[in-house]
Amino acid sequence: MINKRLLIKNLLSHNDENSFYDKKMKLSLTSKEGKGKFLKHICALSNSNPTNNSYIIIGIEDEENKIVGVDFFDDSKIQNLVNAYLKNPPKITYENVPFPSLPRHKVVGLVTIHCNGTITSLLKNAWKYRKDTIFYRRGSNSMPAFKNFELRDTNKHTVDAIEKNANNNIKLTLDGVFDFFNNHKPEYNPQYKVFNEQFVLCWAGEKKLLEGKEFYTRVDIELINEQVRLFFSSLDEVQISYNKNSFIITEYISLGLDKEEKYYPLEKTIINFKENGKHDIVTEFLFKSPSFDEMLIQHIYHNNNVITSKIEAGIPLSVLEHEDVLRLPKNYLLCFLYGYSDSVQQLKKAKEYIKCIEDKTTYIKYKEALRVFRKVKYS
Repeated sequence: MINKRLLIKNLLSHNDENSFYDKKMKLSLTSKEGKGKFLKHICALSNSNPTNNSYIIIGIEDEENKIVGVDFFDDSKIQNLVNAYLKNPPKITYENVPFPSLPRHKVVGLVTIHCNGTITSLLKNAWKYRKDTIFYRRGSNSMPAFKNFELRDTNKHTVDAIEKNANNNIKLTLDGVFDFFNNHKPEYNPQYKVFNEQFVLCWAGEKKLLEGKEFYTRVDIELINEQVRLFFSSLDEVQISYNKNSFIITEYISLGLDKEEKYYPLEKTIINFKENGKHDIVTEFLFKSPSFDEMLIQHIYHNNNVITSKIEAGIPLSVLEHEDVLRLPKNYLLCFLYGYSDSVQQLKKAKEYIKCIEDKTTYIKYKEALRVFRKVKYS
C-alpha cells in the first residue's frame, strides 16, 4: 500500500518536472483553456509511460518547489472528462493528500495516470488542440508527436523505485493516526476504526442533532494507510455509519425560503474495504428537488442578478443588498436546481466581493455551493 504523502515527497525530490510527472499550482477545469491543457498533459504522460504510472501534483509553487496546497476537490467524475475527450483514455484517479504544514482546509492534489499500453490521442477538439493529435513528454514539456509515433518504455525502473520507497509501514500509519488526533480539537470527536485488519480510517466532525437525527458538520475523513483525505466539508451536514467492511457517508444540503430550511439527502458515498488489500469507493446521487413557489424562485433569481450586476459594474450596494449577498450562494443554488442554468456563472461574478467580506462564512458557502453545482451537473 503506497503512502501518497511520501510518494509526493519522493516525486518532488526530482525537483524538475520530467517525462513521468508534472506539477501545477492549481487545476482549472471550468475554462476551455484549463480543460484543454489538462487533457494535453494526461495524453502526453500516458503516451510517455506505457508500462508504469505517471503523476500530476497540484498545489506546488513551481519555481521554489514549495507546497502551497489547494482546496479539497471531490469531483469523482473527472474520469468522464478524460473518456469524453481522449481516444484510448487511461484510467486516472484524483486524490486529496493532507500535509501537516498546510491549513486544515488545504491539501495537495495527486492525479495518477495508470498505464494502458496503447497510444492515446484527442478524440475531439479541446481548446486550440485539434482532434487526433497525439502528445508525448519531452523533458518537462508536453509536445505534439509525429504520425509515426511509437510507445517506448523509458521510465518503468525509475518509477517502480519511487513507488517502492513510498510503501506504507507501521510507523507511518501510527504517525498518521497521531497527527490526525492532534490536528482535531476534542469537540470534533476524532475517532478511528480498523477494517479487515489492514485499513485504518480516521474521521472527525462536530456532532449535532437535527430533526431528531444525529449529524456531523466540519467533517474530515482520512484513509491513514495511504494518507489520503476521502471527504472534507466545512458546512454541510453529514450522517456517518459503518459495518464490518464498509464506511458510509450520507451528505445533506439545507434548502428553503424565508429562513425556513429543511435538510435533503444529496449523495451517499460507500467505501468498501476488501480482503485482498484493496478498496473501492461507490457514490450514489440521492437528491430530489423539493417543490417551492415558482414565482418566488423567479423573484429571487431576478434579485440575485440585480446584485451581481451592480457588483460587476462597481456600483455600491445598499445595506439590504449587502445582507442579500450573504444568502447569494444558497439562493443561486436554489435557482440552479429550478432550471436557471446560468446561476453558476452569475454567482461567480460576485466571487471577489464575497471573498473580501471580513466574515469568511459566506465565502465558504460560496465554495460549498460550487461543489454542489458540480455534483448535480454530473449526476
